[in-house]
Amino acid sequence: MEFAATLVDEWVRCGVSHAVICPGSRSTPMAVALMHHAGVDVHVRLDERSAAFTSLGIGLATGRPAVILTTSGTAAAELHAAVAEADLARVPLVVCTADRPPELRDVGAPQTIDQQMIFGRSVRWFSDPGVADAASRSTWRSLASRTVAEAVTGPGGPGPVHVNLPFREPLIRKVEVGKVQPGRPDGAPWYQVEVEPQAPTPAVVAQIVHAGRTGVRGLIVVGAGCGDPDEVAAASAVLGWPVLADPRSGLRRPGSTLIAAADGILRSDIFAASHRPELVLRLGAPWVSKVVNSFLASSDSDGVPVIAVVAWGQWVDPDRSVTTLASADPTAVCRAIVDGMREASEADQGDRGQVQDTAWLDSWRAAESAAQAALGESLGDPVTTHHGRSTPKAGWTEPGLARRLFAALPGGATLVSSSSMPIRDIEAYGAPRPDPPRVLANRGANGIDGVVSTALGVALATGPTVALVGDLAFFHDVSALIRAVGSDAPCTVVVADNGGGGIFSFLPPATVLDAESFETLFGTPQAPDVGKVAAGFGIAVDEIGPDDGPEALGEALNRRIEDGVLAVIRVRLPGRAENVEIHADINQAVIDAVESGASASW
Repeated sequence: MEFAATLVDEWVRCGVSHAVICPGSRSTPMAVALMHHAGVDVHVRLDERSAAFTSLGIGLATGRPAVILTTSGTAAAELHAAVAEADLARVPLVVCTADRPPELRDVGAPQTIDQQMIFGRSVRWFSDPGVADAASRSTWRSLASRTVAEAVTGPGGPGPVHVNLPFREPLIRKVEVGKVQPGRPDGAPWYQVEVEPQAPTPAVVAQIVHAGRTGVRGLIVVGAGCGDPDEVAAASAVLGWPVLADPRSGLRRPGSTLIAAADGILRSDIFAASHRPELVLRLGAPWVSKVVNSFLASSDSDGVPVIAVVAWGQWVDPDRSVTTLASADPTAVCRAIVDGMREASEADQGDRGQVQDTAWLDSWRAAESAAQAALGESLGDPVTTHHGRSTPKAGWTEPGLARRLFAALPGGATLVSSSSMPIRDIEAYGAPRPDPPRVLANRGANGIDGVVSTALGVALATGPTVALVGDLAFFHDVSALIRAVGSDAPCTVVVADNGGGGIFSFLPPATVLDAESFETLFGTPQAPDVGKVAAGFGIAVDEIGPDDGPEALGEALNRRIEDGVLAVIRVRLPGRAENVEIHADINQAVIDAVESGASASW
């Protein structure tokens, strides 16, 4: 108990403020210590897998690790999916598993498995300090402090760490929490770890500045982890380069260089062929869109330099198109570009001035304007376009839901998106707005598991949160709906219900397999009713159907966000086959609008 109390006290000194606990016997000392520390908000979850993703959501939202605590045995194995996501997405997480003492391992003791390095290479650091005893007291605080330091500032970047703690019986003799070992003065953590932001490589900055000064037609492509949005916008403006901004970048807001509809624009072969960049600067994670990524990958075959700037040396180049990988702070790179452009302009003393190909940016802006108009027309009231084509019905479609949800959320709200169709639809159809919501998604491993739990963690840490998930992702994480009395999180789950796995209808099996085989293996429609399942857990449910107008979503969101508890909004959508046709019609409308604006400057 003294060991557990000391670990918890040091974790709090290091900035840990949330712990997610799963009931279990062997973890009793740690559970009691966490529960009784005033600096820790404790959240209890029954299902270890859901609990792990809840902890992940806290780290994803705050940048600070939460503690996930389980007992021994298969409880530890349940955490692996969230640990893998935390690893690949660079999310700090402290995984604390209780264990049997060494003498009970490999002898058939109940609830005992091999927990040594159970998560393999997915953790930044692993420690099994052995059973606590008086001789090890002097090491307890350093162990706890290093745990947080490795999770936040380790050489591989933020990520999960695993501490496996064996305990001998008796696990607890009295209710009182154990006394803690002395720590550093004034509540300071045992280790002060200072990590300077990675400075930009001068050669990379010089290459970009030279390109900007000499009229090179460049593109900036930004995603999650791109750095400060204001700094990115400033760099794109001074270079005069379009910035293709996905919703997770924080740059989906009106701006002179913003391109939000890149997925639709680049579906035009005419536009794509006439707008090959001469340099690509990529900041942060790639877009989800295959259209955008294929366009950028094709630049490599033309010998175009592709510079990828990522923090912590993360290797992100699935298309093998990157020519220069710069391990640096993207914000610092953008600042250096702005400074370099200014210094170069001052050195010219007004004789030459900056050389910018304004036609390049203007043509991208014209395409963005045409694309957004076409999207608004296609996803608004049913009309006939100036192309003579009938637009898809305004009713409730998946693209329409994504666009309306992105527009309807309060300024500064957080939207957690599932990693299958929802994030793709938000990326393709979410329109710029002055105060875009913060968009988060589990795009490390790109799985659909644990999305609702992740959103709950985000809500517990930061306040009102909205999640957009499909019906399969909802059912896959249904244990997230089990919560203790009084432990509600301010989370509204919007379920896009199309009766199965919608993304598979866009993939080869849909056209290769017969309908029955496809439905059995990929469509997988589920018998339970989303609304009835949620209501069965005592959760408030709003139903939006085909006859409900676009205002229904905003009204339901406002009501549920104000309630501040876990709630579900179920939106009934057209079938999956029809959804493919709807996407095709919308994308074609964008292509037509972009190509109708073609000019000689292309």
